[in-house]
Amino acid sequence: KGVALEQIYDVRAVRVIVEKEEHCYLVLGIVHRLWRPIPGEFDDYIAAPKDNFYRSLHTSVYDDHGKTLEVQIRTRDMHEHAEYGIAAHWRYKEGKQSERDEAFEKRIAYLRHLMDDDSDTREDAETFLDRMKSEVFQDRVYAFTPKGDIIDLPVGATPIDFAYHIHTDVGHRCRGAKVHGRLIGLDYQLKTGDQVQVLTAKRGGPSMDWLNQDLGYVKTSRARSKIKAWFRRQNRDKHIALGREALERELKRLGVLEKLSFDSIAHMFDLDKAEDLLTAIGAGDITGAQITGKVLEEEHRVKKDEELEERLMRPSTRKSASVDEGVTITGTSGLLVSMAKCCSPAPGDEIIGYVTRGRGVTVHRADCPNMTALPERERSRLLDVAWGHVTEEHRYSVSLEVIANDREGLLRDISTMIADEKVNISTVNVKTRQQIAVLSLILDIADSQQLTRIIRKIESIPNVVEAHRRNHA
Repeated sequence: KGVALEQIYDVRAVRVIVEKEEHCYLVLGIVHRLWRPIPGEFDDYIAAPKDNFYRSLHTSVYDDHGKTLEVQIRTRDMHEHAEYGIAAHWRYKEGKQSERDEAFEKRIAYLRHLMDDDSDTREDAETFLDRMKSEVFQDRVYAFTPKGDIIDLPVGATPIDFAYHIHTDVGHRCRGAKVHGRLIGLDYQLKTGDQVQVLTAKRGGPSMDWLNQDLGYVKTSRARSKIKAWFRRQNRDKHIALGREALERELKRLGVLEKLSFDSIAHMFDLDKAEDLLTAIGAGDITGAQITGKVLEEEHRVKKDEELEERLMRPSTRKSASVDEGVTITGTSGLLVSMAKCCSPAPGDEIIGYVTRGRGVTVHRADCPNMTALPERERSRLLDVAWGHVTEEHRYSVSLEVIANDREGLLRDISTMIADEKVNISTVNVKTRQQIAVLSLILDIADSQQLTRIIRKIESIPNVVEAHRRNHA
């Protein structure tokens, strides 16, 4: 520092590594509160970095014993740069941790070997720099902006790659470049240590030639993708027209031109609107084969939905004056209501409504297997419904199964008991195997309480093993 011996304070030193830049100043405040700072011994290299981009806070204080202590405060990234300079970039290029550390240390060791101060083998500065570029920085190029910022690029990168690395708009408007103040071509391959100034136009865009790999204008995929995106936007109108023609031709071939809207097909590809779909088709990003696949997949899904709906809305056969009487639909009125045949709900059952396409609401028992297995995309069509006023004339068809040891007069006893309850049997089917009788009955009942009472009485009949309500097949 050019100071007298008695002014040298850094007898002892400590370094504090923190995570964030703002933490550096918090630690500095703590240090100055704990110990008395030495005047003139504070340097803020974070706000004003050194020429080699070194950044850190330096301060010197008197400790509790009156001895001087130098404190350096920096972030982990600042520490990496302070220790290794530009070589710190290698830490992120070496793969797995164990392999990365070994490879990194080998490079550092080799770099130190190059810098060994041996008068017999020491090279002149220019030879040393050339050797550094060719042997140490062999897989990456580290170029500089006019402000001194480091731009890390792959070997073979050009001024166009450099420009797009700075900003997309700078890349689009790039018209030339200077290296160390000298004009160079846009296909020039940058070298480590090059200071690059990008020359831009006020407006305009990239050239299609930049995408020609044989011309060598672009090396990085980042720049290439940005250039392609620019041309896609410029050719949008042309692509929309081409896409419309191709889509109509494909839909006509499939026989669904009048059935499907462009917006509905766009949604099949997770696109917001038809224009995005047409642009993608016109640009070749979506092919005819992909359109065919999506349309056929949608037709299959719709067919399955229709089959499911047909099964869910199939009304039961019952004797009643009005299909919607006795059920209240929450939040609306005037809809046609029918009872689902698959589960045959009756007053007293917990119920739920399912909105069918153009055929009102079908009421199911809440525990209906078709409801519990309903696909997630269909659950938005469920409605809250409840039993309202039910007249005495109302009857609800339910299915009952009775299992018994067969005997003479079994069916007569069951029928008589049901008739005593003033309940009509609309269907009866009896199957007997190895002296076990299975009776399938459809009863027209007033409510679930009446059904429970009938089941209890049937189970009290001699030879009856079990009676239970069941869903229709």
